[in-house]
Amino acid sequence: MSLAELAFVVVDLETTGASPKSGAAITEIGAVKIRGGHLIGEFQGFVNPLAHIPSYITDLTGITDEMVALAPIIDDALPVFLEFAGSESETVLVAHNAPFDCGFLMAAASDCDIAWPEYFVIDTVRLARALISRDEIPNCKLSTLAQFFNTQIKPTHRALDDAQTTVDVLYGLFERAGSQGITTLESLISLSKKRQSRGKAGGYGVHWQIKEEFVQWSSSSEVPDAPQQLPE
Repeated sequence: MSLAELAFVVVDLETTGASPKSGAAITEIGAVKIRGGHLIGEFQGFVNPLAHIPSYITDLTGITDEMVALAPIIDDALPVFLEFAGSESETVLVAHNAPFDCGFLMAAASDCDIAWPEYFVIDTVRLARALISRDEIPNCKLSTLAQFFNTQIKPTHRALDDAQTTVDVLYGLFERAGSQGITTLESLISLSKKRQSRGKAGGYGVHWQIKEEFVQWSSSSEVPDAPQQLPE
């Protein structure tokens, strides 16, 4: 199907830590739904993690315990987000470093006994690695790509701002893909799979990028406790 005909929901999360496996929880969900270059809708909401937000997270995001105290818990917030996102038959999910955001969402769905829709997922980190050379950018952090594509909104470590930034990055990547004759979801996914091995050495030498604010790019042999790999 043509990329211009598809609805994309670009999502970003703020959390209390790096992985749901370590007990971290979602504190904010931000998402933008687009189709054919047009805005369909936006979603933003705090989530009460039922736990203290560490001070270093508050320093990073500005989100405090008081700000989420009256927010819905994930059992109530997740169904509302999924209703906004739509079914897997009508929506493609997009995230910057999708294993992080989708890992938290999938873990939350499991904890809440909610069936997770089998969305097609586009990871803008992986796509950027396939479409942008090391000579052009030193890494694929959201802040780096925002500068490269001169996005209208810059990342702020807040969910909706970062989702809006990722939309502009996605448009930039789609433009690059289109110049290579890649105009369908199938060809885009094929490109990402073919180029996913890139990043095992040099400037992209990483095993997992959990989230740029938690784990620095490195070629260390230690692999962080990462969320479940997305099904391909």
